[in-house]
Amino acid sequence: MPPTSDLTLKLGELDRRTFIALAAALAMPAAAPASGEMTMTETIKPFHLAIPDSALESLRERLSKTRWPDRETVEDNSQGAQLAKIQALCEHWRTHYDWRACEALLNSFGQYMAMIDGQELHFLHIRSPEPDALPLLMMHGWPGSVLEFRKVIGPLTDPAAHGGDPRRAFHVIAPSMPGFGFSGKPASTGCGLPQIADLYIKLMAELGYNRWGMQGGDLGAGVADAIARKKPAGLVGTHMNFAMVMPTPKEMTEASPEEKAMLGDAKHFWDDLSGYAKQQSTRPQTIGYSLADSPSGLAAWIYAMFQDTGGTRGDAEASFSIDEILDDIMLYWLPNTGASAARQADSLKVRSPCRQASRC
Repeated sequence: MPPTSDLTLKLGELDRRTFIALAAALAMPAAAPASGEMTMTETIKPFHLAIPDSALESLRERLSKTRWPDRETVEDNSQGAQLAKIQALCEHWRTHYDWRACEALLNSFGQYMAMIDGQELHFLHIRSPEPDALPLLMMHGWPGSVLEFRKVIGPLTDPAAHGGDPRRAFHVIAPSMPGFGFSGKPASTGCGLPQIADLYIKLMAELGYNRWGMQGGDLGAGVADAIARKKPAGLVGTHMNFAMVMPTPKEMTEASPEEKAMLGDAKHFWDDLSGYAKQQSTRPQTIGYSLADSPSGLAAWIYAMFQDTGGTRGDAEASFSIDEILDDIMLYWLPNTGASAARQADSLKVRSPCRQASRC
């Protein structure tokens, strides 16, 4: 292994293969993560993040040279993310954001790389100290990442330490979807929900789990639905925080006032907030050039979703800290997965569930 100083690369040289080789070279010994025991196999190897300083410096330089568009011509965010918001976000990114804190967090969880059916799968694996804990497969969507689960990993794996019942403990397995984060990028079409479901089922088997549950949101809920339809041996339960059930016209007509309000909210989303979905499900490569080359463009593209669909609609910062938003954006910027993640939406053909049932 060369000295660490010799492993510093120029950003242009940090292609995916080089990055994976670098991560493997810098990986800690093949020991289990501190949170529990895990046996390494020929399929699964430890993965340790150590992004070169040169990549971070190049990012800051790019941010300093951003050419900004004109300000929006309205006083709200109806035209998209507002200029002042994105400028403030990018200035914090350039001058104050600390990637190393996020990197240390991911490494502390225990990261691994699996090769399954020719597909590289990056995943977190955090084992509970409770001997009877249930393995739980947790699946993110877009524009998310494994960081979606950062605040629940502790309570799920060690409920006793968080005031919970130790009998309700879980081992957490959180893969990065193909084309996202540090997982491999599919080189062709055909890696849709059923294929990703197969990969995740095989991952759970490779980890030696013969009884497990799963949770999914957004695209992850679609994968969870595909897994459930396959009825794999060992699956004992499913939780989804994104509805995969489409209302019929009759159900929509007979909906309660509360349900009609929910349908109205869905209509607003698909009519006014879903431009990203149409773009990514029809022309992902076109938007991919901007997402790959412009950190401010990538930031605005992802920030808009935190703004429009977070718990505090229209005010992303009321639900997430600036650093939490940037942590997520970094898992698209560093591995250059803006385009490959967008192509996943194309392969899944995202469409309005409301319109699949009827015109709202």
